Amino acid sequence: MQLAAPHTWPASVCPVLFGELYCAVRGMHLSIFQDAAILIACILMQSSVNTLNDYIDYLHGTDSADDNVEVNDAVLVYANVDPKHTLFLGIAYLAVGALLGILACIAAGIVPVLIGVAGGLTVVLYSAGPLPVSYLPVGEFVSGFVMGGLIPLGTAAVSDGRIHIEVLFWALPLMLSIALIMMSNNGSDIEKDVRSGRRCLPTYLGRERTRTLYHLLVIIWAAMLCVLPVLLLGTAGLLSVVLLAIFARKKIIYLVRADLEPEGRIKLMKTITAANLSGNGAYIITLAFGLCLKGLTR
Repeated sequence: MQLAAPHTWPASVCPVLFGELYCAVRGMHLSIFQDAAILIACILMQSSVNTLNDYIDYLHGTDSADDNVEVNDAVLVYANVDPKHTLFLGIAYLAVGALLGILACIAAGIVPVLIGVAGGLTVVLYSAGPLPVSYLPVGEFVSGFVMGGLIPLGTAAVSDGRIHIEVLFWALPLMLSIALIMMSNNGSDIEKDVRSGRRCLPTYLGRERTRTLYHLLVIIWAAMLCVLPVLLLGTAGLLSVVLLAIFARKKIIYLVRADLEPEGRIKLMKTITAANLSGNGAYIITLAFGLCLKGLTR
């Protein structure tokens, strides 16, 4: 369970719930089985990414007891776990997730399957291969697009077998927030990543420019969470603004002021994860609220 990292699951659960509620708001039907299968499949896919990434980082010597990481975030460093078993576990998560995804797509044809295959390949290539995506300066935004964008896109495709490209626009806050999770981690690990040869975006930008970009993206993300629900739902979308002000305001302010120094990494990762849950959660709750209003007015 520590390798699966349940505290990171909001990054996959929120896009699934968003995609399913978006379908409901737009009148696109998904069965209860499809809803559940997609949700569990995406959680397993993320668990696979987390597990395989820990395995690869351990092999490369990226994680060590001297780094600012929690014990349950570096299982192979602190626990007596055979690395080969970790590899097998990551593959098992991926295989079961793929099976559930295929079962959810059977009635919808090839389009959602192809979207799922693209996501599955990214899971593998993100950590494995001669040049892992997580070691490239595009890793932050690839993870954001795949999890925050492809998950809702694939969910919508399951409903009728078609590509609903407009979903990507409405899912922009989810894509950006997931990219911010990766940037929080990588921005705090610049020196360690340089030593290990990991060339993610912050290692190219340096901490000062990474910090500036990070703060700007947090502001854009918060603005999107206020504007897009209103564009999608009308006045009902204002609920998102209220929920953000109540539950996410302090977290967003902290992120806008974050210095991305290694010593603050643990608190920063907890805050960006909680901000994802409360911020994107506000968007999702607002969609559910709009759906209820739609039902009441019929």
